Amino acid sequence: MGKRQNRLMKKIKKFKLSTFFVKKGRLQVGRVLVVVFILLLVIGKVSDLTNRNYFNSNVDVNNLPMNQLTREQFIQRIAPEAQDIQTQTGIRSSISIAQAALESDWGKSTLAYKYNNFFGVKATGSMRSVNLTTSEFEDGKWIEVKAPFRVYDSWQASMEDHADLLIHGTSDNPKRYAKVISGVNVEEAAQALVDGGYATDPGYAKKIMNLINEYQLKQYDQ
Repeated sequence: MGKRQNRLMKKIKKFKLSTFFVKKGRLQVGRVLVVVFILLLVIGKVSDLTNRNYFNSNVDVNNLPMNQLTREQFIQRIAPEAQDIQTQTGIRSSISIAQAALESDWGKSTLAYKYNNFFGVKATGSMRSVNLTTSEFEDGKWIEVKAPFRVYDSWQASMEDHADLLIHGTSDNPKRYAKVISGVNVEEAAQALVDGGYATDPGYAKKIMNLINEYQLKQYDQ
């Protein structure tokens, strides 16, 4: 142990709380104020964390607008619907939840919170629709295009229609998304979305899997 460390240890041994605040019979006001300030910061931080935890644990997410939910609350909100769909169709809940989060920007996109379209589903024919700008990956680069998107009465209707699309495919290819359901694991299911042409983004499957892993969405497949 060096001389500097020895001096430090001696100071620590000699330290007394009473002499820290009072020196030669005089109260060290500056030191008192510093300690009080530190204590107030600590108490405020603990109180803030306690209030946040209380709010998050007691708030009813069903009464909040979708675009005001945290990511965890978003999952909590749509997971039961995704699990019901899985029971009826075999579509993994993790896929439904991750796609909804990715396509709707966690319920915060205009298409999601104004028009209840959580999966970026395009409109055809006489379907109720809204024209919005979207990004597409074409010829090796991203471009912005205007496209008609479906409008739904509720986010639940959007989830049901998404499931219907995966089950029945498109008019030109009814089996387009069959492997999303029949894939032996969630990785195959995510890749089947890309193979079926659900999105033009070449990194789509990876983004889906990143969300599934980061938020442990496989637990909802059980």
